[in-house]
Amino acid sequence: MKKVLTGIFAALILSISSPAYAADMQIKVEGVTIASDVKPEIKNNRTMVPLRFISENLGAKVNWSSSEVTLAKSDMLVILKVKSKTAVKNGKPTLLDATPYIKNNRIMVPLRFIAETFNSSVEFRNSTVSVEPAPFVLDGVKVKALQHEVYYTMGSIVKQINGSAYNEAIYHIFENKGSKVNAPAGYTSSVQELTPGDYYMVGKFDFLDQKGNSIKQFDLYTLSHSEGNPDVMLYDATENQWYLFTHSAVQSIYQFIDTAGRNGFLTTISDTNP
Repeated sequence: MKKVLTGIFAALILSISSPAYAADMQIKVEGVTIASDVKPEIKNNRTMVPLRFISENLGAKVNWSSSEVTLAKSDMLVILKVKSKTAVKNGKPTLLDATPYIKNNRIMVPLRFIAETFNSSVEFRNSTVSVEPAPFVLDGVKVKALQHEVYYTMGSIVKQINGSAYNEAIYHIFENKGSKVNAPAGYTSSVQELTPGDYYMVGKFDFLDQKGNSIKQFDLYTLSHSEGNPDVMLYDATENQWYLFTHSAVQSIYQFIDTAGRNGFLTTISDTNP
């Protein structure tokens, strides 16, 4: 009887300690602590995290339809299903080490699978899990930050995105630009000089190296008199070449910027806008 009671007592201690560990767990991506409305938890010795919470911080776009989820980033496409241990990576079935499930309307997935799928390493230390994406490299040079500048009537705001995964995802959107075109007849970065039919610069995007030098620069322009979705053009300042671009691509870029801001990867460098 004594042995039975001892076993029950040990089981109770274990059941209490595991949720406490999960509640105190911190997830860091490139040293930045990111938070979710549903906390990570340990289940069957696997760290389970909300899918969107981790995937977006690794630069992936998430689309949830019924019980199926699609993750897309660059040349990687992953399809997951709730309550199924089989995922599909670029058309090939892959066995997960834990089954995705729903908790508080969030899909919980094994952290290591998502991290390694998107070329990131995972390290566990005490109650902190550190996820490190591979460095983003352009033309053989490691990118330190993406500098984003927006011009207003009386000034500008300059911000930097410091997450490698975010910067890589945004770069791939720019990389999928449309066909080459001639420079527009009229374009400007000044609202005061803008006339109907001109293209106005809505953002300058500069990928910087470790010393703050430009590796690659893109400028986004929209047509000033358009209604609804504006016509968009992209100027590749490094190549000195204009391209067609799409409004949906612009939306995707700013969605990543907004997500980076919410999760602590966006820093304001200067703000001269009154």
